[in-house]
Amino acid sequence: MGISPAEDEAWMRYAFRLAQRAGEQGEVPVGAIVVKDNRCIAEGWNVPITTHDPTAHAEMVALRKAGRVLENYRLCDATLYVTLEPCVMCMGAISHARIKRLVFGAPDPKRGAVCNALSLSDASFLNHRINWLGGVLEMECSELLRDFFRARR
Repeated sequence: MGISPAEDEAWMRYAFRLAQRAGEQGEVPVGAIVVKDNRCIAEGWNVPITTHDPTAHAEMVALRKAGRVLENYRLCDATLYVTLEPCVMCMGAISHARIKRLVFGAPDPKRGAVCNALSLSDASFLNHRINWLGGVLEMECSELLRDFFRARR
């Protein structure tokens, strides 16, 4: 039995609230959660500025926490929800973690590594294929990012 569009939207709304938290902290507003067996096992939001860590993207934070929760670096049968299409670094980690499914909100035409700037979701040199769905709550996720950067300029 698959995930319904309503379930994807509900989980993305959770990730969206985390993205808002990142924005409130002065970070680029991106949020992520890892869902397994229909429950959120880990969450994260962008914190590279506050932690002085260039790898502290929302996806990386959530993946690290999920690994600790499951006591395994393989996150098989888990879904990662993230409000922005992942970058190259995050797609590498998603692949190594063996995430089964990726759902993202806003596309990233300049840096997105799922299907825009790069298509790592089906790269022949990776030994894991990630099922993905983009555009869930795309308008809300895109607007949050636009508003954040507009306020910075």
